[in-house]
Amino acid sequence: MRETGKCTLVLGGARSGKSAYAEQLAKGWTGPRVYIATAQAHDEEMAARIKTHRERRGSDWETIGSVLDLPGALREAGGQEKFILIDCLTLWLTNVLLAEEDCELAVSELLEVLSDVSGTIVLVSNEVGDGIVPGNELARRFRDAAGDANRRVAQLADEVVLVTAGLPLVLKPSTS
Repeated sequence: MRETGKCTLVLGGARSGKSAYAEQLAKGWTGPRVYIATAQAHDEEMAARIKTHRERRGSDWETIGSVLDLPGALREAGGQEKFILIDCLTLWLTNVLLAEEDCELAVSELLEVLSDVSGTIVLVSNEVGDGIVPGNELARRFRDAAGDANRRVAQLADEVVLVTAGLPLVLKPSTS
């Protein structure tokens, strides 16, 4: 458990409503809101997804882009009165994996910062381990890295919520 504010992990499958749910957690927040974006617009479809997310959030969010250095971006964004939304952990892991960096080390660095940085932090991540075993080595490495990261972040988080079909199911309730 963190001593520096509440941390929530929001898990779900593709298009499950996890990002919208995470954004709803900020409704009524009176302090600054920071969105740490890990996506890259490599094509028109991804650019459209990013635009949709940005429009849904509105203009009262500060956005920090972080392709590889998520721990650094979180450290920069942290603050006692801030609401920090990281979307999404699995896109960041994809970036780390494709950059041929050590995913386990990257997640360890993220956990260290999560433990130290103040503010209310919400992390969005895909649950990718419920499907079939991927047919290639890179996809299996990604699935394993994502599962490991989700497990490790869930251990640290105060609350864990699984979103399916837009419906939240609290897996680990907050004690505060």
